[in-house]
Amino acid sequence: MKEVKIESTFYVFETFDELPNEAAVLMQKAFEARDKAYAPYSNFNVGAAILLDNGEIIIGSNQENASYPSGLCAERTAIYYAGSQYPNAKVLRMAISATSKNKPTQSPIPPCGACRQAIAEYEVKQETPIEIYFMGETGKIAKSMSLANLLPFIFDKSVL
Repeated sequence: MKEVKIESTFYVFETFDELPNEAAVLMQKAFEARDKAYAPYSNFNVGAAILLDNGEIIIGSNQENASYPSGLCAERTAIYYAGSQYPNAKVLRMAISATSKNKPTQSPIPPCGACRQAIAEYEVKQETPIEIYFMGETGKIAKSMSLANLLPFIFDKSVL
C-alpha cells in the first residue's frame, strides 16, 4: 500500500470588489437568480449564473418540492438549461451565491456533490475547464479553476 496525496488549489477574494469585472457581473446575476429561489422548506436560497462561450448568461435558482428529492439545485437548473438551449456552447465560468433565512452565510459555499457531478459531465464533454466562483451572501469568494479541482475523482463515461 502507498499513500496518495491529492491537492486542490483555490483562489480567495476577500471582498466582492476584488473580483475581476467579468466574474463580478456573473456573480451579480447569481444574486439576482438567488432572489428567485423557491426554498420554503430549507430557507436556503441559491443562485447560479453561467457564462457560455457564445456570450449568453444563463441563470438558475434552487427549486424545492415537498417531496424533497424532486427539487433541483440552482447549479443544475442553470447548467441543464444551458445544455438544452445551447447544446454546442461551452461553459466558460459559473458563479454561485447562497443565503439562509436561518443564519448568516459569510463563507464560500461550494456546489453540493450532485451538482459537482452534473458540472463534471459538461466539463468532460467540452474538454475544457469551467471556472467556478462561489460565496455565501457576503464575505469571501472562492474561485476554482475547474470542476476537477472540486471533485478530483470524477465519475464519467470513461468508466462505463
